[in-house]
Amino acid sequence: MKTATDIYEEVIIAGFGGQGIILAGKLLAQTAMQGGFETTYMSSYGAEMRGGTANSMITVSNAPIASPVVTSPTALIVMNKASVNKFARRVKNNGLIIYNSSLIDEMPDIEESIQTVAIPADDIAVELGSVKIANMVIFGAYLQKRNILSVTQAAEALPNVLAKRYHKMLDINIQALRRGAQSAEKSG
Repeated sequence: MKTATDIYEEVIIAGFGGQGIILAGKLLAQTAMQGGFETTYMSSYGAEMRGGTANSMITVSNAPIASPVVTSPTALIVMNKASVNKFARRVKNNGLIIYNSSLIDEMPDIEESIQTVAIPADDIAVELGSVKIANMVIFGAYLQKRNILSVTQAAEALPNVLAKRYHKMLDINIQALRRGAQSAEKSG
């Protein structure tokens, strides 16, 4: 893990409604808060909800955060092609883009210093039993690549953001977090 003295991470998680974008954003914010960091969280989704666009903006820091708005993220977690086209060029130099290669076959032209990591999130989720957990797969990959917070910390925070009626899905979501982290570790 990085030391708390050098943490200022601005993240955008983006995709379409129904992909768990809002849940993943809440989980990142909750995990950071339980980990002792300052955090802000703000979400946005189209009026049509499922199938429309959705994104979450999260900032994680060891110092107070002035604004919840993230315009130029240090990391982008992106689940579909429309969202990668919308947000990829906003990522700061030396930033990170983790994308769902199950739905995104190519990246737009971006700054060379930006690290891109392809994670077949939908494919892994289906292999685990439900495409609905693709958000946890790709979030686990982010945790592995950034090494600010851990999969274990996210697993501990998950019951606090997942509605009680879905607690029967805790185990499969935690499996998805772990598989995403393993996939990211293998990607180098």
